Amino acid sequence: MRRLLYPFILCLLFTHGSLQGQAPEKWTSCDIHEALEKLNFLGSVLYVAAHPDDENTRMISYLANERKARTAYLSLTRGDGGQNLIGTELKELLGVLRTQELLEARRIDGGQQFFSRANDFGYSKHPDETLDIWNRDEVLSDVVWTIRKFRPDVVVNRFDHDSAGRTHGHHTSSAVLSFEAFDMVGKRSVYPEQLEHVKPWSPRRLYFNTSWWFYGSREKFEKADKTGFVSVDIGSYYPCKGKSNTEIASESRSMHKCQGMGNTGSRGSRQEYLKLLKGDMPNSDSDIFEGINTTWSRVSGGENVQVIMDKIIREYSFVDPAASIADLVKARKLISKTSDAHWKKIKLDEIDQIILACAGVFLEAKAGESTANPGQDIALDIEYINRSMADISIKSIEIQPSLFDTTLNASMDFNQAYLLTKEVTLPKSTKITSPYWLTQKGELGMYNVQDQNLRGLPETPKEAKVTWTLDIAGVEIPVTKDVIYKYNDPAIGEVYQPFEVIPEYSVGIDKEVYLFTDQPNRELVVKVKAFKENAKGSVSLGLTEGWTSTPSSYDFEIKQKGAQQEFTFSITPPKNQSSIEIQPVIQADGKKYTDELIEVDYDHISRQMVLMPAKSKLVKIDLNKKGNLIGYIMGAGDKIPEQLREVGYQVEMITLDDFPSDLSKYDAIISGIRAYNVLDDIKFYQDRLMQYVYDGGTYMSQYTTSRRMKIDKIGPYDIKLSRFRVSDEFAEVRILEPEHPVFNTPNKISSADFDDWVQERGLYFASEWAPEYTALLSSNDKGEDPRDGGLLIAKYGEGYHIHSGYSWFRELPAGVPGAFRLFTNLISVGN
Repeated sequence: MRRLLYPFILCLLFTHGSLQGQAPEKWTSCDIHEALEKLNFLGSVLYVAAHPDDENTRMISYLANERKARTAYLSLTRGDGGQNLIGTELKELLGVLRTQELLEARRIDGGQQFFSRANDFGYSKHPDETLDIWNRDEVLSDVVWTIRKFRPDVVVNRFDHDSAGRTHGHHTSSAVLSFEAFDMVGKRSVYPEQLEHVKPWSPRRLYFNTSWWFYGSREKFEKADKTGFVSVDIGSYYPCKGKSNTEIASESRSMHKCQGMGNTGSRGSRQEYLKLLKGDMPNSDSDIFEGINTTWSRVSGGENVQVIMDKIIREYSFVDPAASIADLVKARKLISKTSDAHWKKIKLDEIDQIILACAGVFLEAKAGESTANPGQDIALDIEYINRSMADISIKSIEIQPSLFDTTLNASMDFNQAYLLTKEVTLPKSTKITSPYWLTQKGELGMYNVQDQNLRGLPETPKEAKVTWTLDIAGVEIPVTKDVIYKYNDPAIGEVYQPFEVIPEYSVGIDKEVYLFTDQPNRELVVKVKAFKENAKGSVSLGLTEGWTSTPSSYDFEIKQKGAQQEFTFSITPPKNQSSIEIQPVIQADGKKYTDELIEVDYDHISRQMVLMPAKSKLVKIDLNKKGNLIGYIMGAGDKIPEQLREVGYQVEMITLDDFPSDLSKYDAIISGIRAYNVLDDIKFYQDRLMQYVYDGGTYMSQYTTSRRMKIDKIGPYDIKLSRFRVSDEFAEVRILEPEHPVFNTPNKISSADFDDWVQERGLYFASEWAPEYTALLSSNDKGEDPRDGGLLIAKYGEGYHIHSGYSWFRELPAGVPGAFRLFTNLISVGN
């Protein structure tokens, strides 16, 4: 293939960091100056908690931006077990979304991000349960690994390790494991297999980042003995950013959009408190680093680096950053001679970014398509430009993995942009870039990651990279960047996406659950998508346990890359009740493909392409219903409407922008999860909904939280919501009113209908309710009082209001037969 190399004029911007699918960051002169100050600080802090949004972004931003410390957040989970306020992703896909939100938060506040293999399996009320489900030893090993790899001087826990039973079990467990790991990481006998990759390390101090809410009230906290506390003012103002630290922290926290964590910035002095748990107490009550050497003298040969760095910072020109390049090159040579391998690597990476920024160097490798298969040809545009008068030449360009290497030895003239266009072939051994923690089947509480070097990483490392080797003032500097994809959107302009390596085929089923009630058969649609041209193969279902399909398989031929075909199978269920999970199989090119490629794409994160097993549940169920037309007011996002259609209902989505003038046509109306938290205008239509009930309708409101309610009352009578929940999906459920119609028509409900539930029974149950309401069910976690406020019903006029905290939004998409039967009874009660 002919290589094309020619100059052209562009005005582009330097990028720093490895931002997968992110637009280039723009370093201003102030950004360079702050990077110089950070280069001159040799200290690290690791912040530890359990979930996305647990981290104190005020503290992380303060440590990264005010103290200039290497700062990272270790979130033990990816938040897989929570709810989603902006879409329908749950479980693994929610974990992918929240991972990206954490990365966006760190890009704002300046921190780094790590994870363990622990899976957020849902709410846990005690660390004993949490650590049993998580596999205590494995998660502890991940905490030890992260500390050894990151080598912090200071570790900060967000939660109290001595709070068992008083808060989320995940929260306490994160502190317990960090507390234990602190004394273990320096011992060679602890997880010795890790020492092939890292060395033992002993942090100096362990703190608990406490706050008034751990004491119950501000008044109690003010009176508390603060001996052993360090107090820092995190209200710093950064003139170069034009923002206070707390404003940056609010922007960072607002990235947790799927959790509704939008935060308004504040300004002014604000104290944060850190209680010393282990290590020596600093002499200063306002400096967690006091007594820790954070200057260049902490490494052998660093004294000379300190001298020249002090000079660079002192003489730095905000109008001519390139004037610092000569001294920066001298400093780089000195850093390369220091003896501490850990700090040498970190600081060489930092100073290389600074030198490139001072020179206005832009480097980018753009693929012609956003995706490719292993073995596919890809076209690359490799750009580079020097926008300073510095003496810079390009020595070589290498395309990885082992695709192309060329020696150039060409000068990079001032403000002349260069383009190298090259077509290369991805090796067939190139790995798929789906999230690494989802590639192997895990357990309830743990993801399965065998590769030690992947553990802790926020994302799957990209294999497609380009390395430019530059000569700057006589020093060779290699710069490696991921291959990216970008395109022009007519409304937005330049849009960046990650370049993804994906399989040749994706197979999916159009529904998560197929219900079979009295039908002799039903049609099931399988979608086959090809990511290569002239694709040929077959697709089948592989049914068992008395289920059959007609036909048993289809042959397919797809000519265009990216095209999709749909195949309809007629499914015949067995005579008796049955439930099976099916996974379609593509056979093509001598291989089997059973995964679906799913995009997780929102404006505030980098697009993610996730391979997940293509599964659906077939359920033969004895189910009757009353009524036909259901109105559904979507709240934070759930999949209940499509499950109701499986039952045989017609479902109309009711929007508040176009609220129906006549509600009487509906046999029941349902509001989705957290509707009363997220729908600002629902208060304007509540009277209409209550009138609908009074006139004979059935209205069911699903779980909502008492925090940030858009209205005082969700029903015709008072209901006080609480934080009560039943987190054990196996907890006994007791029927309190067995003769009530809800348990008898159109389906007879028994205790067996509460078998095989997933993740939990319910959440945010009512703690108090008006006497007009009848409590229908009772359940509780082990050792707790009965929670009777999970399902309430009241007659109002001629109709019914039902409020339920039970987790239908999890149970129905999971195909739980008893959940379908009881839910159908609830919305049939007025018919």
